[in-house]
Order: sequence, then structure tokens, then C-alpha cells
Amino acid sequence: MISGTLGNSKVLSARADRVLKTIVDKYVSKAQPVPSQSLMGEFELEVSSATIRNEVARLEQEGYVTRPHLSAGSIPSDKGYRYYVASLKGIELPMSEQCLISHLFYQVRDDLEAWLRLSATLLARLLGNMAVVSLPRPPKCRLMLVEILSIHENQALLVIILYGGRIREQLVNFENPISQVMLSAMAAKLSHFYSGLAGSQILDKEAELSPAEKQVISIIARTMQAEDEQVYQEPYLDGIHLMLSQPEFALSERVRGLLELVEHRSLLNAIVSSRATGKKIQVVIGHENRVAVFQGCSVVIGLYGLQNIAVGNLAVVGPTRMAYAHSIAVVSYLTAVLSELVTELYGRGAGEVLDRDEADNRGNNGI
Repeated sequence: MISGTLGNSKVLSARADRVLKTIVDKYVSKAQPVPSQSLMGEFELEVSSATIRNEVARLEQEGYVTRPHLSAGSIPSDKGYRYYVASLKGIELPMSEQCLISHLFYQVRDDLEAWLRLSATLLARLLGNMAVVSLPRPPKCRLMLVEILSIHENQALLVIILYGGRIREQLVNFENPISQVMLSAMAAKLSHFYSGLAGSQILDKEAELSPAEKQVISIIARTMQAEDEQVYQEPYLDGIHLMLSQPEFALSERVRGLLELVEHRSLLNAIVSSRATGKKIQVVIGHENRVAVFQGCSVVIGLYGLQNIAVGNLAVVGPTRMAYAHSIAVVSYLTAVLSELVTELYGRGAGEVLDRDEADNRGNNGI
């Protein structure tokens, strides 16, 4: 369920594992280097202080922790955080938070924009970091329904309804006068023939069409192809101030880099585009991030929606000193909630499109 790069991490001994996890927990909680003597409380009288110091020294030698200077306590490295995340098991959101989230979404379940805004707000407030949520978007937009409304004798308004609730409108000027009755019949015919298809599939489908119908279907295909070419989507953001208020972001250069991504509308692509592995939950830590601005950060990314129908991403961005278990639990639960809402939004037509995609894939693979 959770993906990420393990690097050269190995399985630590039970005692080293416990020491490292204690260092991570204390540093995440206090944002201060963790002295070896403060670890003794976790072991009571099981081991000596010299044994603990030796374990910490080995962890430092193997790259799991670092020290700002010789007399300072320990700080987890990216490798230490990766080991910690990889060892997390059975992560679940507390039932009280599940109930709160479910109740809030129930109130806005019929409003796409409202539940995306709510997702960003909940991520930011529950985790105290920056949240980014993208719209659910098909790999390629697909036609759901066509409506054509008469304006003048030779002019009509073409309404193109796409799966996912997107609506596009185009004026059509016909060579000859055409009545509303004829326009309605044309819309019903085109909807029947082409519903569920992508723009390229519409152009490839053979059908007996009148010149006026060919004109309309050409406009529909061009409109859908233009829609597919719109790469950037404005994401829903929240919690930038929460993330920047943390001590790791006191450095002005790091803050400037993050704000430039927001200003240049490249934040979403920087977080998500290079991480498209198909995994439901991904955790990207420090220098595992390919974008330099995020190499002092960690990102927990969730993929939600219906594969091949409409998918979106939600992510929480914060310092590597992140409460990983809680972050993963919140992102995981929200992806499940949003996936359910996307399924309801697309309704029965989603199953028909999936069946058609499976048939296309079998044909492409020679099966």
C-alpha cells in the first residue's frame, strides 16, 4: 500500500530498531536533537547508558542519524526516516477522526468543488502542514451526452457534457436552417453513437452521418482533444502558513523556492508528476524528491478515484520531521473517501467505460 525508496537500509537488530524509532519519535515531537541519556527512560534498567551510546554511535556510522556537532544529540537522517516509515504497520486513523471526516463530507457530497476544498482544509488542519489536492481528471475526457439548442434558423448552441460533470459549449452555424425538433433528434443520435468515447475514438468510429451531423461531431472531437491538452490544473491549497511557521522553514531561500512554485503554477506538477507509480500511497523523504526545493521536505501523496476513468492526487508537504504514521493514516482515509465520491459522481457509466477500455486493451495486446 505504501511505496517509497528503501535505499541501502537493512534490517536492524531489535535494540537498534528501538533506539532509532525512539530518536525519530522524540525529534518529531520536540524538533531538538535527542541526547543519548534521554533514551534511557525507554529501556528502564534493561541496558546500560554505555550500551545506548554504542547503539547510537553505530546508527550514526551507518547513516541512520546525524549530529549537528560532536557534543549535540542525534537527528534522524533521510535514511533513518525511510527505515522508520518502512517499519510502520497497521496504520489506521482513530475512529473519532474517521467519524468527523465522514460527517463533514456527508454535508458536501453533492458538490465537487466543496469536497475538494474540504479535503485540503482537513489535511492542513489535522497535520499542520501544507495540503495540495487536484481535481479528479480522466486520462482522456469522454463524452457523456450531447444537447443542441436552437438560437436562430441556422445557428445553435452545442452543449457537450463530459464524464465527471464538465460541460463545454460551442456555437454552431449550419449551412441550412434546422428546427429544434431536428436538432433534438440529432443530439439523441450522436449521444447514442458516441457516449463513453474519447475524442480520438469519436473520429475513428464509422457511422452514417448527415453533413450537419458530421459538422457537429467534428466540433465535439476538437473540443475534447483541446480539453485533453490542458496540462495544468489549479490545485486546491491550504496550510502554507502552517508549514512555513515550523523551524525548518526559517531559511528564506527554502521559503522563496516554495513560494515561486506556487506563483508559477508548477507546485502540483513538482509534487506529483514525477511520482506517478500507480501506488495508492507514496512517501517521499528529503533527497528522494527530484525537485531541489523539496529536498528538505517530506511528501505523503495519495492517489484517489477510478483507474482509467478519473483520478486525482492529494498530498501533504512538510519538513522531514513529520508525524509519518498520522500523515499516512489521514491521507489514506481521505483517498478512500474521495474515491467513493468519484465513483458516485461518475455513476453507472463508469462501468461501461471500464468494460470498453478493457476490450480496447485486449485488442491492443493481441489477446
